[in-house]
Amino acid sequence: MSAAPQGPTGPQASTGPQASTGPQASPGPQSSTEPQASTGPQTPAGPQTPEGPQPPAGPLSGVRVVELGGIGPGPFAGMVLSGLGAEVIRIDRPGGRISPADTILLRGRRSVAVDLKHPDGVAAVLRLTDSADALIEGFRPGVTERLGLGPDECLARNSRLVYGRMTGWGQDGPLAQAPGHDINYIGLTGVLHAIGPAGGDPVPPLNLIGDFGGGGMLLALGVVSALLHARATGSGQVVDAAMTDGSALLLAMTYGFLAGGLWSDERGVNLFSGCAPHYTTYRCADGDHVAVGAIEPQFYAALVHGLGLSDDPACATQGAPGTWPDVRRRFAEVFATRTRDAWAEHFAGTQACVTPVLSLTEAATHPHNAARGTFVHGDGPLRPAPAPRFSATPATPATTPGARPEQGEDTRSVLAGAGLTESELDSLTRRGVIA
Repeated sequence: MSAAPQGPTGPQASTGPQASTGPQASPGPQSSTEPQASTGPQTPAGPQTPEGPQPPAGPLSGVRVVELGGIGPGPFAGMVLSGLGAEVIRIDRPGGRISPADTILLRGRRSVAVDLKHPDGVAAVLRLTDSADALIEGFRPGVTERLGLGPDECLARNSRLVYGRMTGWGQDGPLAQAPGHDINYIGLTGVLHAIGPAGGDPVPPLNLIGDFGGGGMLLALGVVSALLHARATGSGQVVDAAMTDGSALLLAMTYGFLAGGLWSDERGVNLFSGCAPHYTTYRCADGDHVAVGAIEPQFYAALVHGLGLSDDPACATQGAPGTWPDVRRRFAEVFATRTRDAWAEHFAGTQACVTPVLSLTEAATHPHNAARGTFVHGDGPLRPAPAPRFSATPATPATTPGARPEQGEDTRSVLAGAGLTESELDSLTRRGVIA
């Protein structure tokens, strides 16, 4: 689900094809962070209502972003910026299709419905960019230029504007105009090659790496970085965020392992591939699973002790990869004797790094997530809360609305704020330019 829209007429793929050669993991990094206690799901906690004077609604309060409506990674970036307090004005196509995913991704926006194929619609959006701090778009390279909304036009009117562009392959390069999706971007950067069993086929993960981690999240970071530069210098710029570039960046540590001889460039033989007995999942008596991440020796010792295998010489140390299959079989036999939640309770408060594998709906009810308010559900659909957390400018209910706005519900008020008169708005409405 990472195809970029082709233009205001509908969904467009953002670049396309192929290949994949890439790394894989072996003995991994040492982390000294203490594992969280793991217990099974419990009861949801609703959003808290702070008492007393309200702090500013996020660190980006006062920042205005114009978002040219698209799908997937672009809207995700808009959601992130909105959750940080920015005012995000989304330009929707009148009568455009609403995806079920939009219920969450489009939260926190103001919606303006404008026909970008009409020159008067383009002129109206240019008026909005005059007072905006940033614009984000996810069309194929050249689409906004053909519409008359490209960076040259916008920056000529507002030299401080940050112009954020989200594509699969980037604004240039041999594949810039090719269609594609997350699986193609992670295939071409080596990510997909690394995921899957030894001797088996690559296993496509959820579309989180290219679309959202390497795509929308890095677009948001790029926009915020360029905003800081614009405020310091008075000059805006173009941010070229490509999902291929972002996917490759997420492999930085893996390439470090590869360079240091700690990574074998094949599937299913490295530490983080799930083949190590101390970094994988196990099926429990009820058919559910637990996740084990006991990488460090002290955590591994706690795991073995918790499984009652401290006296088993085969399990005494993490050992060489050649011993892993046998140790994993021993661990699997023990984990199969109790339910997931029984194991979660058993290991709670230990250093063994064992947690339950929860479903999407179960995750919101886990005591840790409930205590932190990681998910919100009281005033709308179940959804993740904004992240990260800020001490002076925390997220508020205003930055975590329950659902997307109705398409075009803010058209007149937003355009009036940009200086269009009532008679101009009436004329645009009659001619179907705005809705």
